[in-house]
Amino acid sequence: MQQDQNQDVSDVIGEGVSPRLLLLDDDRPFLQRLGRAMESRGFDVTTAESVSEGVRVVRKSPPDYAVVDMRLEDGNGLDVVEVIQEKAPEARVIVLTGYGNIATAVTAVKLGAIDYLAKPADADDVFSALMQSPEDKADPPENPMSADRVRWEHIQRVYELCDRNVSETARRLNMHRRTLQRILAKRAPR
Repeated sequence: MQQDQNQDVSDVIGEGVSPRLLLLDDDRPFLQRLGRAMESRGFDVTTAESVSEGVRVVRKSPPDYAVVDMRLEDGNGLDVVEVIQEKAPEARVIVLTGYGNIATAVTAVKLGAIDYLAKPADADDVFSALMQSPEDKADPPENPMSADRVRWEHIQRVYELCDRNVSETARRLNMHRRTLQRILAKRAPR
């Protein structure tokens, strides 16, 4: 679903409504730009730069919408997603990360996120994801993953399912532990 760049939240949910939006990211310039862009689209924006600050904001005033970075200096943004779902189960949450893989996307969705966007994502991408109807399906990828990337994603998924235990992951994948450590230390293939 492609949104018009000039569209704001009132076009989607009605006039006179300023839904609360929590933006959680430790990249201050990005956070400020995205905050201004979302305010111009009609959101009442609150920003946070850490997991602890995000949890405090959610407990004080649960948001209607949230954009949460996955990796923050003091922990994992998925901890904040859990608190949002606990306090406001109807909230629409987007997980945003520069370290995208299938395993973390699956975990984010299981915790209640409605979408998972890889950085760099601009305000139009974020707005479209927040306003997307649950019935809308994502377009198929222009450039599907390579076989090497699929293998890497599978290894990452098993690693996450084994609670990031390298020895257990290596055992389940039937590979040597040091081989697995080398694979995990490398960047994801394209």
